[in-house]
Amino acid sequence: MSLTKTVEPIGNGLSDAVLNADRQYVMRTYGRLPVEFVRGSGARLYDASGREYLDFLAGISVNSVGHCHPRIVEAVTRQVATLMHTSNLYYSRPCTELARKLCATSGMEKAFFCNSGTEANEAAIKIARKHGKLSSGQKTRILTATGSFHGRTYGALSATAQSKYQDPFAPIVPGFSYVAHNDVYALQAEFGDDVCGIMLEPILGESGVFPTSKEFMRAARDLCSQTGALLIFDEVQTGMARTGKWWAFQHGDVVPDVMTSAKALGGGLPIGACLARGAAAETLVPGDHGSTFAGNLVAASSAIAVQDVIESEHLLENATRVGAYLMRRATVGDSAALITEVRGKGLMLGLQLARPIARELVTASLARGLVINAVGDSIIRLLPPLVIHEDDVDEAFDKMENAARELGG
Repeated sequence: MSLTKTVEPIGNGLSDAVLNADRQYVMRTYGRLPVEFVRGSGARLYDASGREYLDFLAGISVNSVGHCHPRIVEAVTRQVATLMHTSNLYYSRPCTELARKLCATSGMEKAFFCNSGTEANEAAIKIARKHGKLSSGQKTRILTATGSFHGRTYGALSATAQSKYQDPFAPIVPGFSYVAHNDVYALQAEFGDDVCGIMLEPILGESGVFPTSKEFMRAARDLCSQTGALLIFDEVQTGMARTGKWWAFQHGDVVPDVMTSAKALGGGLPIGACLARGAAAETLVPGDHGSTFAGNLVAASSAIAVQDVIESEHLLENATRVGAYLMRRATVGDSAALITEVRGKGLMLGLQLARPIARELVTASLARGLVINAVGDSIIRLLPPLVIHEDDVDEAFDKMENAARELGG
């Protein structure tokens, strides 16, 4: 059975040469949309024909300070021209400085660097398992929430409590149990003496932007504190100012033992981090874990610049202010009939649609110059760059409303 989909290019924003080469030589693991972006600046993207698009996805929360921010470009260019890679056999000023900055914003104590969110979660799983064995020899099980998404490698996939991701690759890694999201009683009932960790997303991203309740996080914290298990927060999508705080857990009073980050961390370059405090920060020793490319000088330099931009341009405050405006804008005018619920925090929002037209709306919006994302048939996910303003929000909803009218709603 062929997985190739027929797509109609938007104008001449996708050349036949690129389309045909992709079909012939690239594995069909993605359902690509019919456009080739070749340039970006701020919250704007440009296709191969020069057409402009307003980006409300930011590379799935990666380009958080916008595309090609001058300070990111400068930091990366300077490091590339100086030294690109030496390996983790030697010391690295960019890595140590990045670790210091991440610990300062998160309250964690030490960092392990890797290349992606999946790898960061793999490191967290290994810390929890080893810590559990050191404490009793029996603690190896990890609890996660239904609807969660923690990655696609086998450990992270096994933590991902969604059968659609796991079933094609079964058998998965044993030692994971799943509880209903935000069901405190289910969490307490499933917890046992063999549990070494609870892994949660402060906001479920891939399943539709569903916030984790403060009560659920508090219950998880209490269970872990009482038994010596580790509380792990997966902040791969929610972290780095996305929700108006450096880290989404900072909206409440529950602090994890281990926290993971990636996506926005590198401002467009691949880098992940697993942060820990207390005994968890000392669990891994030389030989336990590693990665050839992890914490490379270029990605680390980019990540340092990202944090500097967030601070100097007051993007935490901007995410809070513009996020609140976006939530209001989604409930007025034609959007009020299109959208039945808005979920999320800051500039990580899920729009629940009145009709199952999310995927069609993505394509129709793209044709009008707006980049958005569908997670399911009835949910639109918005992850715009943190540099957007209220005028950008109005433009985005005008385009989306026009696209919805085109679809008959």
